[in-house]
Amino acid sequence: MKGLKTAGTLLFTAVLLAALSGCEKEGPAEQAGKEVDKAMEEAGEQIEQTGEDIKEAAK
Repeated sequence: MKGLKTAGTLLFTAVLLAALSGCEKEGPAEQAGKEVDKAMEEAGEQIEQTGEDIKEAAK
């Protein structure tokens, strides 16, 4: 049982290291995508705040 746990831990570590070694520096497309995501999130927050302001004004 202990050997199986050790083997599982070694396998997990190997997979994690392989995944991390595949990471590369972000390219322009990834950076642009993050900027778009950020802008969309901010726009959504502003829309939500506007909706709340309208509800308060209607009271």
